[in-house]
Amino acid sequence: MPKMKSNSGARKTFKLTASGNYKRRKAYKSHILSSKSRKRKRNLRHATLVSPADALRVRTMLQ
Repeated sequence: MPKMKSNSGARKTFKLTASGNYKRRKAYKSHILSSKSRKRKRNLRHATLVSPADALRVRTMLQ
C-alpha cells in the first residue's frame, strides 16, 4: 500500500509546537484593511493555536 500524502495546503499553514499544539495565523488580515481599525489589525498580527475541536482534523491532514 502506498504512503499517505499530507495535505500540502495544511503543511504550509499549520506548524507543530513543542507542546504538541498546532500554530496558525489569524484570518481577516489579507485585504480591505482600510476599513479595519488600527487596534483590530494590530491584534490580528499575532499567531494563535488551533482549537482542540479542530486539532484532530489538522493532525489528520498533516499525516
